Amino acid sequence: MSDTATREKWERVADWGRRLRRPESSARRSLLLILKSALAATVSWFVSYELMDATSPAFAPFSAVLMVQVTVYQSVVQSLRYVGAVAAGVAVQAVLGLSAGPDLVTFALVALVALVISRWRLLGAQGSQVATAAFFAFATYTGASSDTDQVKELGQIVLLVLIGSAVGVGVNVLIAPPLRYRSAEWGIRALAQEIHDLLDTMAPELGEGAPDADTTQGWRDRADRTGTLISQSREGLRTARESLRLNPHPWARRRRGTLTFEAYDRTMEALVRMISQVTAITRSLDLQHQDEKQQEEESGPDRDYAPFLRAYATFLSSVVDFTEILATLDEDHLRDQAGRLDEAADGLERCRREVVRTTEDRGLSLTDPTEPYGVLVVEATRLSEECRYTADVLGNSAENGSRSSGLPLPRCGTRPARRFRLPPPPRRELRAPRWTRRSPLILPRPRLPAPVWSPCRATSSPRWMSRWRRHFCRSFRTRR
Repeated sequence: MSDTATREKWERVADWGRRLRRPESSARRSLLLILKSALAATVSWFVSYELMDATSPAFAPFSAVLMVQVTVYQSVVQSLRYVGAVAAGVAVQAVLGLSAGPDLVTFALVALVALVISRWRLLGAQGSQVATAAFFAFATYTGASSDTDQVKELGQIVLLVLIGSAVGVGVNVLIAPPLRYRSAEWGIRALAQEIHDLLDTMAPELGEGAPDADTTQGWRDRADRTGTLISQSREGLRTARESLRLNPHPWARRRRGTLTFEAYDRTMEALVRMISQVTAITRSLDLQHQDEKQQEEESGPDRDYAPFLRAYATFLSSVVDFTEILATLDEDHLRDQAGRLDEAADGLERCRREVVRTTEDRGLSLTDPTEPYGVLVVEATRLSEECRYTADVLGNSAENGSRSSGLPLPRCGTRPARRFRLPPPPRRELRAPRWTRRSPLILPRPRLPAPVWSPCRATSSPRWMSRWRRHFCRSFRTRR
């Protein structure tokens, strides 16, 4: 038993080591964030304690750890907000403390004013630091012996916070600046995989006949638990956008002007709508089992509605094939995947038409609120439209060579004509007469008055006449 436990422990260690070797693994990012935070805290402590000999040196490493964020943009923004919040809290303490003295009433006023300032929207998540800095400043203020020492201590707090924030931002920017541009792809993959797994479970059951109440309830509960996944995917897309802003990494500088996430944003929102439509399908199937009497009256769906259920199962299988491609979305292979998505969307539309044809052939009522078929057909149409829209968005992004526009291509399948700007006509060089020049001299074009009539103003003529007209016009202008 002990040998088995030891073997399992070493296997987990080996698996963690394999995940560390992958550049985009979460374990590697977490380890890098820990090491950078420890380095920033150590450097800040050395500066504040060893070099400055500060009274409260812990302010610097505390600030440095807070400023090592997941993106460079967040580090810069949060450092500015944090320094502003601490400066505001210290300023409140300095004004009220120097005017009223270090007593209980002054502390109450400091707390009241600091908490009011902490509600300022400009400070964002760092608003709570206003009250924290004010309380620490009050404690430092009461321990000082004279007014000069009190002002010195308060100023030293702000200086230490500035040093810690600068060190934290510097370490995050200079040492392996974080790049999270793949987070958008991971969010799309997660949403597509969730739809794929759910529909892959539903399609075989519907192909065999009407599912029971427990099965449809399980589908509905599973579809309702996607809220957290949607929030995480949107957060990943936001992080991917921010990872390129203010990032000094060479790759980020090259791609900052060309790589945008509009196509991924539209794809993610389309997947969110598809999840809502799948949820509506599961809800409609589950509502059929709420009334036991109605379930007994409709005891023969396998015989009457089996063709519709088989056609709908085939349609859901086509959606499974579409989401399977999206679940492996990769920017490096986007062109090939866009072509496959376009073919899958065409097949999905054919399956939807088969569902509609089966509904018409069986004479199923699409307007009866007690029957689920109207809702199923409507949601199938919406799913087909969302899949087509997603294929067009990613296809256009792949055709443009970058995801800068994200606009769908025309449905006719032809690429819109590009507009080319013609180059300006070459400037004719007029030189002085040969007997007056010793070196080539370029003169400006003379502005001659237009003649009353000239062969040059002729409109249409044969080719030989055009040559004659050009020769005659040249000699005519020379004589003028």
